[in-house]
Amino acid sequence: MDVENGHNLGPPTNDVKKPFLIGVAGGTASGKSTVCKKIMMELGQADMDHTKRQVVTISQDSFYRELTAAEEAKAFHGLYNFDHPDAFNEQLIYETLEAILKGFKVEIPGYDYKTNSLDHKNKITIYPADVVLFEGILVFYFPKIRDLFHMKLFVDTDSDTRLARRVPRDINERGRDLDTVLTQYMTYVKPAFEEFCSPTKKFADVIIPRGADNTVAIDLIVQHIRDLLNNRSRKGSSSNIQLAMSNESGDSYQAIRRFSTLCKELTIQSNVFFEKNKNLTQH
Repeated sequence: MDVENGHNLGPPTNDVKKPFLIGVAGGTASGKSTVCKKIMMELGQADMDHTKRQVVTISQDSFYRELTAAEEAKAFHGLYNFDHPDAFNEQLIYETLEAILKGFKVEIPGYDYKTNSLDHKNKITIYPADVVLFEGILVFYFPKIRDLFHMKLFVDTDSDTRLARRVPRDINERGRDLDTVLTQYMTYVKPAFEEFCSPTKKFADVIIPRGADNTVAIDLIVQHIRDLLNNRSRKGSSSNIQLAMSNESGDSYQAIRRFSTLCKELTIQSNVFFEKNKNLTQH
C-alpha cells in the first residue's frame, strides 16, 4: 500500500508473513524510539539490510496530517498542537497497519521536524516482517487502532526527565529556540499528555518504568520476541501468532506481565508510604 495514494504495492508473496504487532506508547521524549532501537540492536536487526529484517519499527509521526497554510504559520511559531489526536490521520494509520498485518509491503513518508511536514520524496518502504513495532505518543488513543496490537507497551518516564530531554533535542536537532520550545510544552504538550496520552497507560500490557534505562524490562521483551521468532522459524512464517503466544512464547510473555505488575505494586506502595510519612524526603 502506498500511504500517500492509498494503493497496494502488490499482494503478499506465497510465504506470507503476518506479523506480531507491538504498540509502543508514552509521552514526548519518554524514550519510545530508544526502547525500539535497543530491542532492534539486541535482536541483531539494527544493522541488517532492511529488506531482510524480521523486526521493523514504524513511527506514528509519519502519519501527521498535512497542515494548511494557516496551520503551518502557527506551527512555525510553536502555536500548533501536534500532541492532539486531531493532528494525526487516524484512518490512514488503521489502513496501513491493516495492510501490514495482511503481509503487504507498504510505503510511508518520512517526517521533517524542521519544516513540520511529511517528506514524500524520501519514503520509507516497510517490507513484510515477523514483528512490527509501532511507536508514538497516541498509538493507544484510537480504539480501532489499539485493538490491532498483539502486545502493548507504555514507556513511563517522569515529566521532569522528559522535559529535560525535549528541550536540547528540539533546539539542537529541530532548529527551535528555547522560548518556542518552552511555550509549546506548557501550552500544548503537557496538557495534551495529561488529557490524551497518560490515560492510555491503562491499556498497556506492560509498563516500562524509566524507559530505555530499564534494561531488565527490555531484556524480557527481547526474550519474548526471540521466542516468537524461534517458534515461527520452526513452524513457518504463516504460523498462527496467537498459538505462539499461548505455547513456547507464553512463559516469557507471562514473565514480562509479572515484571510489569511488580513495578506497579512497588510504585503504589512507595506512594502510599510517603503519603503517610510526608515529613520524609523522597529521593
